[in-house]
Amino acid sequence: MSTSLHYRAVEHLGTRIVGGKLPTGHVMLAEHLEEELKVSRSVVREAVRVLQSLGLVETIKRVGIRVLPAHRWNPFDPLVIRWRLAGEGRGAQLRSLAELRSAVEPVAAELAAENAPESLRSELVDISLAMREAGRAGDMPTFLDLDIRFHALVLSGSGNEMFANLIGQVAETLTGRTVHGLMPEHPKEAALQWHLDVAQGIRDGDGDKAREASSNIMRETIADLSPGWEGQPRVFVPVERPRA
Repeated sequence: MSTSLHYRAVEHLGTRIVGGKLPTGHVMLAEHLEEELKVSRSVVREAVRVLQSLGLVETIKRVGIRVLPAHRWNPFDPLVIRWRLAGEGRGAQLRSLAELRSAVEPVAAELAAENAPESLRSELVDISLAMREAGRAGDMPTFLDLDIRFHALVLSGSGNEMFANLIGQVAETLTGRTVHGLMPEHPKEAALQWHLDVAQGIRDGDGDKAREASSNIMRETIADLSPGWEGQPRVFVPVERPRA
């Protein structure tokens, strides 16, 4: 099986489902997908498996491949996040991610101040200084790489493996903001200082300082992005009643 054909099939179908071009309940047939995508049945089958693993579709015997509602999707998967950021649901996706990050990252920063190994503490300070240099120079590709590494280290340094497993989601968020022109040409000086404050708080074992600076970063992020999600609907996941 060609990896490029498989990737193309997954991307084509995933973006159309998440973007709403293939609405909830829409049924696809494997033979029609073969013709549409000009790929073999095995490529279609493998692409559908990927989409099933993401909660986007289900296969129904003698019916076909049915598109599932948004509340069934895996909201933590980086592919789903990237596809949502590329479509009309960008604002809602950014809101969900910003709210998640604001709940997690300040706590992770405080925990990292308590638990992170020395090598990680030193690297965070070095990265925050490099971020300030790249940000002031307007070198956004370098800034993005450093920013992703910075937040990944904070999550990892918390010593909480569940926090660390959000690294991919945060990376997609930061990348998406840059790709879709939602980052300023030069990051705000206050934000650069807050990143340094987080790093120094973690280095010095000052959990209060690290948490407060991380909270400042997220408050500023939400203030900057909130106009873009005004009026966008939220996804309410049904909660099943316990069985008697």
